[in-house]
Amino acid sequence: MSQPDFSHDGIRTLRGTTFRYLFLLCALLSIATTVAIILTLLVDAVDFFGTVSIVDFLTGTNWAPSHEPVSFGVLPLISGTLTVTIGAAAVALPIGLLTAIYLSEYASERRRAYLKPALEVLAGVPTVVYGYFALVYVTPFLDRFLPIGTFNALSASIMVGIMIIPMVSSISEDAMSAVPDSLRQAGYGLGATKFTVSTTIVVPAALSGIFSSFILALSRAIGETMIVAMAAGQTPQMADLTNPAGMFLDSVQTMTAAMVEIGTGDMVSQGVQYQSLFAVGLTLFVITFAMNLISEFVASRYREVYH
Repeated sequence: MSQPDFSHDGIRTLRGTTFRYLFLLCALLSIATTVAIILTLLVDAVDFFGTVSIVDFLTGTNWAPSHEPVSFGVLPLISGTLTVTIGAAAVALPIGLLTAIYLSEYASERRRAYLKPALEVLAGVPTVVYGYFALVYVTPFLDRFLPIGTFNALSASIMVGIMIIPMVSSISEDAMSAVPDSLRQAGYGLGATKFTVSTTIVVPAALSGIFSSFILALSRAIGETMIVAMAAGQTPQMADLTNPAGMFLDSVQTMTAAMVEIGTGDMVSQGVQYQSLFAVGLTLFVITFAMNLISEFVASRYREVYH
């Protein structure tokens, strides 16, 4: 029988092997958790679609799981989710991108060292605080100028947009910082200004990372719960496409807010109303998964490789 190797090299090899299997275990645990979540959604969603037609679910324009006659059309929830997401994108994408350009191209190292961590603090604020701020401060302020109610999509969109700004700015700034300085110097050598170099050389060179930050931020906005539940209300309704601006002034219900309402309500466990929670969750998962696939495709398709 071979004796254990307690030499320095033996201990180092054993430690490396231990950490390798530990990291593998963590990776497998992450995969197993994701698979378990998907299977949980699928099992109850399949039971739900055994009672409610999937066509009626995906094309129905009335969501009323707790009122007679019950109706499980998910389109009003998708409409409310997209309304808040579009509004959040209008706030976060331009502000986040411009912030990233400033941090990458204009700010000094000392200023960046203070501004970037301060900006990322926004990502650590609990979302319930954003929702409370929207309800107590943003909505009364907007009510001075617009005919909005206590619950509306506009204030929810603004706060969700503010919440995802750090994600857009941080990832975009990292992508811009990865652009070689030789490209910048070539632009300056041709007589270009800093603004021209930033917008026509650096931003296009970092486009894959910037676009990925947009998709990831929007995926985060789609999955937001507390802000929309507190500020946007619980009124599932289709957006009026003939009045795009007006759809932000009314109360809406997003998919996540509907899931909270069902999960915390008086629905009978394992009943069709309760199972609709998993059908909505599966729909939300498919949407965010598709967006992440688009992000990965764009990042791989347009990624610049520098040598």
